[in-house]
This record gives sequence, structure tokens and C-alpha cells, in this order.
Amino acid sequence: MNEILDWLLTGVSGIDPLWRNFFAGLAIMLETSLFVGIIVPGDSVVLVASTGVVDLPDFFWLVGAVLVGSMIGETLGFSIGRLFGKRIRSSKLGQRFGEENWKRADIFVEKRGGPAVAISRFLPVLHSLVPVVAGATTMRYKTFITWTFGACLVWASTYVGIGYIAKASYQEVASSFKFGALAFVGVLAIFILVIHLAKTKISKVADQMIDEEINKTNK
Repeated sequence: MNEILDWLLTGVSGIDPLWRNFFAGLAIMLETSLFVGIIVPGDSVVLVASTGVVDLPDFFWLVGAVLVGSMIGETLGFSIGRLFGKRIRSSKLGQRFGEENWKRADIFVEKRGGPAVAISRFLPVLHSLVPVVAGATTMRYKTFITWTFGACLVWASTYVGIGYIAKASYQEVASSFKFGALAFVGVLAIFILVIHLAKTKISKVADQMIDEEINKTNK
């Protein structure tokens, strides 16, 4: 098992860092963009790319690439909302998200503003809709991108860190532990579980807040 993992990690490390960073940034740009955000596995691409990190400068270059890709993707969503407004919802692609999800994104942005933009980065579906909804409102781009930057920086650092730590842990024990690959898988599993639980908690809190606002509106 160690031999297989060695081969995979060597393959990723052998890719030119410029290309590795480029593809990671591109994947996350697509993952944060409207309509492709639920298709492109940006998380997985970033995790794989992070296993190729060899030193601290390499780490920061990858975080930077992922951050830039995230910012571009979020900006594209905001621009779509600013240019087309609510008309985007009536399009065939917009209808694929469901009117209920659009309404929830509306309420989230209306009631929470900038913080909603930041929180949505960690929420399924809403992370693709909130930038568009924000662009369709009177929210200034400066406000939007400021909150987006903070959330994307946390996201990028976390995911690149996971892959880097997992690889480092594996390298520490691989030479003396026959099943060192299990350490790699174990570290990844633990971090992914923690992130999943955190996202679930954030999602529940956001859903509760939105549901409360919907109930107030219906009364």
C-alpha cells in the first residue's frame, strides 16, 4: 500500500508547481462559479494538489492560487447578478437550482448582508447562489469582496493545510511503518470529518435563521 501511495504522491510532486497551482486555482474558480459549482469537485482537486507541496513557499503559492481562483469565481457570480439581476432565475439554468433555494439566498443576503457572503462559502448550493443574489442587490462590490476574501482565505488555507499535513505525517512514518499509508488516509479522514461536521453545524444554523425569517414573512 505504501508503494502505491508513494507512486501517487511522487506523480503529483512531479508536476510543475506552476501548472499544479494553475489547475487548482482553475478548479476552485469553476467550483465557486454559478451553475458549475455543484459539478466541479474543487475541494478534491485542491486536496490532491496540496499533497505536492514541498516547502513553506510552495504552500503559500498554492494558497495564493486557490485564493485568487476563489475570488475570480465569486466575482463572476457577483457580476452575473449585477448585469442580469433576477432575470437569471427565469433562465433554464437558473431554474435548475429551484425557486426555493433562490428565495432562501435572497433572505440570507437581505438579513445578514456581508456575513451571509462569508458564511455561504461553506454552505452547499448557497455558495453558488449568494454571490449572484448579492450582485443583484445594492450591495457594493467592495463590501462583497471584503467578506469574500476573508472566507476564501480561511477555506484555502484549511484545505491546502490538510493535504500538506497528511503528506508530512505519512513521510514521517513511511520508512519505519509498513502501513504508513494508513497514517496518510487517517489524517485526511479526520480532517475531512471535522470539516464536514463544521459545515453541517454552520448549515443548520443558517437554515434555522432563514426559516425563522420566512415564518416572520408569512405571518
